[in-house]
Amino acid sequence: MSWQNFLNAVKERRTYYGISNELTVSEKEIETIVEQAVLHAPSSFNSQSARVVLLFGKQHEKLWNIAKEQLRKIVPAEAFAQTEAKIDSFKAGAGSVLYFEDQAVVKGLQEQFAAYADNFPVWSNHSSGMLQFVVWTALEQTGLGASLQHYSPLIDEDVRNEWGLPENWKLIAQMPFGKPVAQPGEKQFSPLEARLKVFR
Repeated sequence: MSWQNFLNAVKERRTYYGISNELTVSEKEIETIVEQAVLHAPSSFNSQSARVVLLFGKQHEKLWNIAKEQLRKIVPAEAFAQTEAKIDSFKAGAGSVLYFEDQAVVKGLQEQFAAYADNFPVWSNHSSGMLQFVVWTALEQTGLGASLQHYSPLIDEDVRNEWGLPENWKLIAQMPFGKPVAQPGEKQFSPLEARLKVFR
């Protein structure tokens, strides 16, 4: 793959809120994408602290039912219809990728390299962000649309209990995906000259 092809894939990645439960590729192919991303996305000190849960179908719907019921507890009744519609738009998808960071790994690095202890939680988040981007961009290349959501810590305990996950897995983000049924709006860009400086 040339760098131009890679950057084209980067450019094509967008946020899709309108998705259906159709898939453009098989569940197995999506599993392979996530598997390869987990293996090869970079991490600080090669810590490999990322943990991922991939949900399809009814399991995916269960996630967004959890989110809806937790939000129902805190969102005023008169405003809940809008919140419910938003959650249902994620639930309408075909699956979700849940991104976690293993805090046992982070703590181990803090103990092993005390001079950098304050940095490891930050670097852990950097690693997760890179993994999210790799998966998101790859899903886009299959014709699927996705978005990145953050309903932590509201849903953390229910998610951990529902799927029997370890206490030390910290939920970072949720990525619902499916076949796009609505196109994203035009992307606006801040002036590049205010964002990039080159010195020779």
